[in-house]
Amino acid sequence: MYAIIATGGKQYKVAEGDIIKVEKLGVDAGETVTFDQVLAVNNGELSIGCPTVAGATVSATVVKEAKDRKVIVYKYKRKTGYHKKNGHRQLYTQVKIDKISL
Repeated sequence: MYAIIATGGKQYKVAEGDIIKVEKLGVDAGETVTFDQVLAVNNGELSIGCPTVAGATVSATVVKEAKDRKVIVYKYKRKTGYHKKNGHRQLYTQVKIDKISL
């Protein structure tokens, strides 16, 4: 059984027991989060929502909040001496999927 959920402007295919990284939710570790934007559920037969599946939710437990690895942004223009180096670390929340309910 799997579901496709939308959170943080992205879509994730999840199954029970999966651990995924989503955009920062601002929730402490150990708390429970419910995702109600379920786009599709497959439990033998595929149920596709328009835009979401009515009554379907995905429950998850927050494992931790942290920063992702650094992404280097390097800008360069030739023959002008212009170069700029910048780094960015995106905040994320790691969650463990507990239950998919239809």
